[in-house]
Amino acid sequence: MTTPLHDDFVHQEFSNGYQLVDGVAMHAENGDRFRIPHPLLKKQVASGYFVEVRVDSPRFSMHPDAPEKCPCPHCNEEATKPILSHEHPASLLTLPKQNVPSRGWGEDFWVRVSEREGDYFKGTVDNTLYEARLHELDRGTEILFHSDHILAIHGIHREDMVLGMNADELKEFVQWLETQRP
Repeated sequence: MTTPLHDDFVHQEFSNGYQLVDGVAMHAENGDRFRIPHPLLKKQVASGYFVEVRVDSPRFSMHPDAPEKCPCPHCNEEATKPILSHEHPASLLTLPKQNVPSRGWGEDFWVRVSEREGDYFKGTVDNTLYEARLHELDRGTEILFHSDHILAIHGIHREDMVLGMNADELKEFVQWLETQRP
């Protein structure tokens, strides 16, 4: 059975071929190099929560001045396409406007959830996005997404998520946490 959010999600389109990135598929493809929240955590996401999602477009590729290797301290792997990111929602941490050239790169950003129906969500973008000129998403834009698109849940919700779990879920979650240690 479909829900109104599912129906709206199916008809949602972004400019220039941008699409939401499926975090579950990225994790399956990249393993521990691309971590996502456990399904038990996603199950706890409710209205008011901040979640991180990503948009990207196959229309754009690397630029000549982009680094050959990923500059992050974790992987130093070949950089196929840079991803711009925002560490926190703008409503939690206000940053001055930053000039970043628009190049068609992917972008991670925070969304404040306003509605949930099963695995479908509606929320409001809570960052000023660098690539807004290309994908037409910016702070205050309402979007729809599936739980598979959730790349992270902001840390301010940790306690609420754990308190929302029943005993069996908590046991499963603790076992999963033990497998996440380096």
